[in-house]
Amino acid sequence: MDVVHCVQFIFASMTWKRLIISNIVLFFLISCDVNAQVRKLSGLVQDAHSEEPIPFASLMFKHTGVGTLSDSVGHFSFTLSHWPSDTLEVTFVGFEDYVLPVDTTLEEIQVIIEMERGKTNAEVVIRSKIGKGMIMWRKIVQHKHLNDRNRFDNYSYELYNKLEADLNDATNNKLIKFPLLKPFKSVIYQNIDSTSESKPILPLYLTETLSDYYFQRKPQRTRESIKAVKTMGFDSPSITKLLGGMYQNVNVYKNFIPVFDKDFVSPISDNGSAYYRYTVPDTQFIGGRRFFHFVFNPKHKGENTFIGDAWIADSSYAVMKMNLRVSETANLNFVEKLDLVQEYQLLNDSLWFLSKDKFIADFVFLDKNRLNFIGRKTSTYRNIVVNDSSVTRELEKNRIREEVLIMDSAASHSDTFWANARHEELSGTEKGIYKMIDTLMEMPSFHRFTDLVYFIGTGYKNVGNYEIGPWYNWITANAYEGLRLRFDLGTNTGFNKKIYLTSYLAYGFADKKFKGRVQGLYLFNKSPRSTLMASYINDIDNGQVYYDEVGSDNLFAIALRKPYAPLRYINVEQQKLEFFKETSSGFSVTLNGVRRKTTPLSNLPLKENFPVAADGEIMNSFELGIKLRFAYLEKFLDGNFYRMSLGSDFPILEAHYSKGMAGILNSSYNYHKVGGSISDYKKIAPYGSIYYNLYAGKVFGTLPYTLLEIPPGNNLWYYNKYAFNMMSRYEYLTDWYAGINVEHNIGNGLFRFIPLTRTLKFRQFWGAKIFWGDLSQANKDYNFLVTGSEFKSLDGKPYMEIGTGVDNIFKVFRLDFIWKVLPRPLPDRTFERFGIFGSFRVVF
Repeated sequence: MDVVHCVQFIFASMTWKRLIISNIVLFFLISCDVNAQVRKLSGLVQDAHSEEPIPFASLMFKHTGVGTLSDSVGHFSFTLSHWPSDTLEVTFVGFEDYVLPVDTTLEEIQVIIEMERGKTNAEVVIRSKIGKGMIMWRKIVQHKHLNDRNRFDNYSYELYNKLEADLNDATNNKLIKFPLLKPFKSVIYQNIDSTSESKPILPLYLTETLSDYYFQRKPQRTRESIKAVKTMGFDSPSITKLLGGMYQNVNVYKNFIPVFDKDFVSPISDNGSAYYRYTVPDTQFIGGRRFFHFVFNPKHKGENTFIGDAWIADSSYAVMKMNLRVSETANLNFVEKLDLVQEYQLLNDSLWFLSKDKFIADFVFLDKNRLNFIGRKTSTYRNIVVNDSSVTRELEKNRIREEVLIMDSAASHSDTFWANARHEELSGTEKGIYKMIDTLMEMPSFHRFTDLVYFIGTGYKNVGNYEIGPWYNWITANAYEGLRLRFDLGTNTGFNKKIYLTSYLAYGFADKKFKGRVQGLYLFNKSPRSTLMASYINDIDNGQVYYDEVGSDNLFAIALRKPYAPLRYINVEQQKLEFFKETSSGFSVTLNGVRRKTTPLSNLPLKENFPVAADGEIMNSFELGIKLRFAYLEKFLDGNFYRMSLGSDFPILEAHYSKGMAGILNSSYNYHKVGGSISDYKKIAPYGSIYYNLYAGKVFGTLPYTLLEIPPGNNLWYYNKYAFNMMSRYEYLTDWYAGINVEHNIGNGLFRFIPLTRTLKFRQFWGAKIFWGDLSQANKDYNFLVTGSEFKSLDGKPYMEIGTGVDNIFKVFRLDFIWKVLPRPLPDRTFERFGIFGSFRVVF
């Protein structure tokens, strides 16, 4: 009998009672299986701000013994027969406790738990001088030279950078409700990312770069070749360079870590124990290796320090991962939260190398409902090569010590290329940025809005191929011209990408005269820079105006003039031709020819008091000049035609010479001028920063005051860091001079010890300006003995101002208290001894 027939025989022989019993048993078993189905809870524990996973966090059901730890990458999972409690408590050292309500009606739950840093006051602080944390810190410091990546003779890697800017809390942000945004609100709201548990964000800007980076220790050389760039938003090659690896100098092994323009003390600084408390609450095994959990918190309020933690490898004491959060009391403007994350990977059994950098900052420029942004920068490192001759060969191509190159094809790569080249895939939010900006750029209303923002912010407005502005020069007033109206007109890149033409026309209603300027610039090359400039100006002399200072020819200067300062006016008619050539090393040459005619107008000796030979014109000069400048590795932010210096890590040297020649274009004077300067700006963490400028020069010849050296004075109550603020314009004359300007910005200094000023983030500084000068007897006779002369000479003695004050008032205002020390003012002019000046500075 086969098997089938045997089964049929067995079932046929069973009685009906046995069938009933069998069915009852089967039903009971099925019912038990249904009621015994498992409950599952799984997810990820991460930092709410940096979105970095939190390893080995404790997760415990309240009032039960049921719990677990998250794994080394923050994941956790519970598999339960029933829910032990309706509340899950999550704890981790350095973070606020997190309570998760559990819906017990569900069988499976997946969550992302976002924990906020804090709880430092509730943690146990070891009061003994030597604890586990202190011992661990000492071990890390002792091994820093063995773990810092700059210990290698050379290295290279492929670097992927991604920078994103988002509008935070987009649905409630008042900026997005601005009436001018109404025409394209629908596009914006479609791209708001509200998928996370945190506040929804609006992606605004995204840029990606892919580059090859090379480093050599001795002699130190670096090279970066940016081979791919993708940007949605504004695009600038200089910004692309700044976002690359060359200026990405965060290294946790250094004693100080740069955060914007401030230096913060690293938790593993050689002197870190003076700034931090350390604990080692835990050890864990990750990938079969033992790691110490190293936690640090600031000792004192108001210092530029971090809170955070790190995982330290056993035996080598190398950093595997470090999480840094800028402490809440740090003296930093416009930043609500800022996290830095640095991760390292093993190249072999013992060599650790950087694998990932992450930077996340919340910016609040007005309040949390206006101009509230999030900035994120992620950098990853691949194809790492250490101590290899291929790196040396590549660096031999350098023309200077640090070189950044952008490949010609960098901006032309396809989406397919980027999909394969990225070290990590874009998130859905990031992909939406490209789509949204493409849509907005096609909307005329969006262009009108950005034009308005540009006009208000910069003063300029583009009209076709031309630009008008700046608007703040349109209306002003002074004692000589009365009401002054001015209109500026120039070209933009639509007119020509190499030629920039600009001009203005002004009219004074009191003197009833027109004034103006015409200027043309030809840009041969942007980098290294080479230009030719020609200009003609006929206007009232407003003194030398620097890009970061307020001159007298603008709307804001009307209410800032000193009431007792002599109102001295002079008209200048000048033609100038200038050629500028720069090399890759930072050396530049400027050649110029200048013809200058001056006419004193008010409270100055008239030109008729300075007779010249019959074939010349009074106060008419012609000179040829040369200026040499060396600024090694100076960084710039380029515009379309002009650029702004971001400074150099080295002193900047300048030297100039000019020769005046009579008989050319009716000029009347032969003379020589020579001078030079050295200046530098240095961070001296933890004591802030210091700026100095040393200069000297001499004029050879007997000349009218308009051709001598006149120390820069200030007739405004607005502080000018380049001028002597207690000195009036045209107060002193010199034909040889020397001076030094020093300013030390201390940071919060003594203010950090006072709770109110620490909360207000006031900053402390001091400065001094000293000037020596003299005038030859021939020049004294020529200039002091004429009618209307009120000039002075220092006779080789010093002029000196010292000052201090309060910076960062309301984050933008600075108050300077200036004392004139030398020469001592006359008894009837005590107002010249001391002055209070204000100024605006927008810095982090």
